[in-house]
Amino acid sequence: MESSKFKDIRAKLNKTQKELAQLLGVSIKAIHSYEQSWRKIPHHVERQLLFLLSRTYMSDGKQSDKCWDIRKCPEKMQKECPAWEFKAGDICWFINGTKCSGKAHNSWEDKMVECKVCKVFQNFFEV
Repeated sequence: MESSKFKDIRAKLNKTQKELAQLLGVSIKAIHSYEQSWRKIPHHVERQLLFLLSRTYMSDGKQSDKCWDIRKCPEKMQKECPAWEFKAGDICWFINGTKCSGKAHNSWEDKMVECKVCKVFQNFFEV
């Protein structure tokens, strides 16, 4: 995640750097470093930030279709996917081990490469 995107999300969440640091479980200095591009944003911080943003959208009444409907996943594939198992089709990008391209990804970074071009993710984040 780029520092500008991080700042944009903080603004959308309407949080100060101190408030966001508390929500993410990091120091204010870390938030400064992420926003100034002095430090790379760790995957666990990016993941938590995106999760908070997705819940903000949900509380605004924005509903989304489930990923298995949007992607037209066959029933066999659905039953093998953690997003379907946990009824998390609106936040499939958050769930590790999803099998959108037939197999689970090796890392969060690999997963996000695929998710960022997926309609399910884009419905929330307009990347």
